[in-house]
Amino acid sequence: MQINSAMSSGLAGIQSAQSGITQATTDVAKPDANKQAVEAGKESQRAEQDNTQALVAAKAAENQGEASAKVVEEASETLGTLIDIKV
Repeated sequence: MQINSAMSSGLAGIQSAQSGITQATTDVAKPDANKQAVEAGKESQRAEQDNTQALVAAKAAENQGEASAKVVEEASETLGTLIDIKV
């Protein structure tokens, strides 16, 4: 197992999770999608679906971030064990 590779993968996962949360929160906050749904006569059903999908995506990104943080933590602990230093 390459520790640098695990660390890089964990950091890439955290960055991806951050991007996912940013996109999801932008989707929830979009006033245009909600306005268009009401103007189309579909009331708030479409807006609720869009918000629900965005909130599910935010939760998935949160889970990805937590898992990636655990990868980084384990890689750090493994490195510390290998060189006999606990950080």
